[in-house]
Amino acid sequence: MKKTGFMYDQGMLLHDTGSDHPESPERLLAVYGGIRSANFFRLLIPVDAQRIDFKWLETVHNPDYIYYFEEICLSGRTYLDSQDNRMCPDTFDATLLASGGVVNACRMVMEGVIDNAFCAVRPPGHHAGQNFAMGFCFFNHVAIAARYLQKAWGIERVGIVDFDVHHGNGTQRIFEEDPTVFYYSIHQHPTFSFPGTGREFEKGTGAGLGFTLNSPVLPGQGDEAYRRHFERDLCPAFDSFKPQVILVSCGFDAHEDDDMSDMSVTTDGFSWMIRRICELARRHSSGRLISVLEGGYCIRRLAELARKHVEILIGC
Repeated sequence: MKKTGFMYDQGMLLHDTGSDHPESPERLLAVYGGIRSANFFRLLIPVDAQRIDFKWLETVHNPDYIYYFEEICLSGRTYLDSQDNRMCPDTFDATLLASGGVVNACRMVMEGVIDNAFCAVRPPGHHAGQNFAMGFCFFNHVAIAARYLQKAWGIERVGIVDFDVHHGNGTQRIFEEDPTVFYYSIHQHPTFSFPGTGREFEKGTGAGLGFTLNSPVLPGQGDEAYRRHFERDLCPAFDSFKPQVILVSCGFDAHEDDDMSDMSVTTDGFSWMIRRICELARRHSSGRLISVLEGGYCIRRLAELARKHVEILIGC
């Protein structure tokens, strides 16, 4: 049985997107409720959310963008750059907590306090780029975690697995020239034309060529397609790359009941994916795995999906 960390903080509920926005506080409450009610909850090791030190933010995001985001928040504006990116005066602090909590989970894994972790965060992060917000995302938590692991702990090879139904264009762009971070994404394409990236020929550029791998899946497909792509694409890639730590952009929006996609992945399908990722972590990274919530908008399914996800982390 693994020592599994769990990161959650009510401060992230203060990010108010309005009653008509899919990225709502109810998502996080559903995730927390599902995990809190499980019989394994007492086994989880709490991971504190802390406001991230700006020096770690600036390993990924342009300082001008960081201060612009803070200024817009304090001004009382209700969105940043696009109506998708709804915000309120508490959004900047909530995002700092989310990024800081993920970094804290990484620290605890590296110190051996925990073996792996699930970070229930909002707002999500994988669409955010170096100097832009996009798709409900403001800071790219997983990208910041990867840079933290490299700069604070000397990790030479970080593997990122992104199974959110939308391609993590921000994460891909941040690392597309970097051979020390392998970014793998499996996602619906096309998916409501958003974000429009993540095609198979996108493999990185320059020194990073070959360290980006996309598995686009056509609408309507489900568990079998995801298993096929994992076995054909992800597993051989990580067996070659041998990541020393694995980060997971954990989006549940490919679920068959989620209105944000046209996919048919079942709860069992999501469970299979995290089990397979755990196997890769055991093989290559001494079990070191940090999973970070991204999308997932079917409130009535989130409790079940999160509970099973964490249960597997404990057992892997």
